[in-house]
Amino acid sequence: MDTMKLLLGATVALLLGALAVSWQGMKTGVSNTPPDEIARLQKQIKELTAEQDQLKLERQRQQLLSQSTQTVPASNPELDAMKLQLEEQKRTLEEMGSKKGNAARDKKVSQDEEGLLAQRNLESSDSELRRARMISDALLIGRVKEYVEDPQGGFITFDVLMAEQVQTGATIAIRRKTGILGQLKVSDVTAEGAIANVLPGFGLVKPQLGDELILPPQY
Repeated sequence: MDTMKLLLGATVALLLGALAVSWQGMKTGVSNTPPDEIARLQKQIKELTAEQDQLKLERQRQQLLSQSTQTVPASNPELDAMKLQLEEQKRTLEEMGSKKGNAARDKKVSQDEEGLLAQRNLESSDSELRRARMISDALLIGRVKEYVEDPQGGFITFDVLMAEQVQTGATIAIRRKTGILGQLKVSDVTAEGAIANVLPGFGLVKPQLGDELILPPQY
C-alpha cells in the first residue's frame, strides 16, 4: 500500500509540474511556444491523468480485497445450538433403530431355537418324524430326465446339479416330498448328465421326469 501512495504522489507531482510549465508558457506568451511542444504537453497531461485514474482504481480494488479477506462470518449461537440438537436427535434415532433391530433379531433367534428344540423333542420319540426331516433337509444333487424299464430293474438318466456329489459307484435316492421311492447306483457320469441303475427293493412306484435325487441320509 505504501508503494502505491508513492506512485500516486509522484504522478500528482508530475501533473503539477506539467501544469506549471504550461502556465509559465502562457505567461511568456503562447505565441512564442512551438505547436509541437504544446501538443506534447497536452499528451503528457492526458497520460498522467489516465495513470492517476488507474492507480486510484487499483487502490480501491486492493482495499476491497483486503476487507473481504479480513471479514469473518459472525457466529450465530442459536443456529449452532440448533445444529447440535439435530445431531443429537439423529444419533438417538440411530441408536433406537439399532436396538430395535437387535431385539427383533434376538427374538427370531430365540423362536428358531425354541422351534428346533421342540422339533428335536418330537423326533426323539418319533423316529419317522426324524427320518422325514432328514430326507427333507438332504441336498438336491440331480433331477430325473428319463426312466427306462428292463428285466434287470431298469435305469434312469438324470441331470447333475452338484457334480462333486455325483461319482461313479455312488448310491443315490429318489425323493418325493419327505419320502424315498428307492435307491439307485451311479454307473456313468458325463458332461451331459449321468446314468444310475435301479437297486433291488425299489418298490412299485416308478421314477418320473423331474423327480429329485439326493444322497440317502444316515438315519
